[in-house]
Amino acid sequence: MIDASALEAVVLTIVTASTPLLLAALGELVTERAGVLNLGVEGMMVMGAVAGFGVALTTGSPYLGILAAALAGAALAVPFGFLTLNLVTNQVATGLALTLLGLGLSGLIGEAFVGQPGVRLTKIHVPGLSDIPFVGPLFFGQDALVYLSIALAVVVSWVIFRTRLGLVLRAVGDNHASAHALGYSVIGVRWGAVLFGGALAGLGGGYLSLAYTPQWVENMTAGRGWIALALVVFSSWFPGRLVIGAYLFGAVTILGFYAQGAGIGLPAQFLSSLPYLVTVVALVIISRRRGRGGDAPACLGRSFVPDR
Repeated sequence: MIDASALEAVVLTIVTASTPLLLAALGELVTERAGVLNLGVEGMMVMGAVAGFGVALTTGSPYLGILAAALAGAALAVPFGFLTLNLVTNQVATGLALTLLGLGLSGLIGEAFVGQPGVRLTKIHVPGLSDIPFVGPLFFGQDALVYLSIALAVVVSWVIFRTRLGLVLRAVGDNHASAHALGYSVIGVRWGAVLFGGALAGLGGGYLSLAYTPQWVENMTAGRGWIALALVVFSSWFPGRLVIGAYLFGAVTILGFYAQGAGIGLPAQFLSSLPYLVTVVALVIISRRRGRGGDAPACLGRSFVPDR
């Protein structure tokens, strides 16, 4: 029988591992809903991680680190937006270049931070409620970004499906020519979505260096940006499903680590690659079920040039 304290530790670790995936994937979902495919999530995440760590270490405030992480992610999204939206470059190639830029630049900036102890983002404590066994730490003892990620999922879902802004966003992603003919600024809407996606990717990276493992290690995102991209497809571009998918993939990641600690007779390399293997299998199953096109925004990845 599983010990209650051990189960609590596993669940809390799953929440921590899932939060950066959820933040980055939410930003990419909004970006793709507007018809822009940004494969630079990994680069924006790692820039958020180094900026958040550096500012928190310098100022002693993890909350300033969070702000810096979001700004760093949005800043790295600016060249992507300019190149793809204004200069109409290929979105796939530009996104891949953005990832390479982020990985290289973060390594250069973070060289002075390697080996230094970080400033941890503290968990919120609600007197009385946080002390309830199991339920208290899970629901009333998380850090601010865990609650923010859930709140953002609710807000994003509400905005996309219940507001005029969401209707315009979906219209731009599904038929940018018609949206332009109706008088909406396709480029303006996509710029907003790209910057929002960059900010949330930066937040996801900042969470890694401020809460998940409060330290800076080069390339510490370790492919999480690619998992976030896969999660958007996994969720069929619905925020509610995205929350479930993020926690599912977070659970796969953490259970692999616990399996290694428990001495299960499987190669460590296989257990470490399990989240990525599950990602590939899930995408294959989804693509076979939906057929070509699926539920993706119709103009996803297609450049727009206004005719007037």
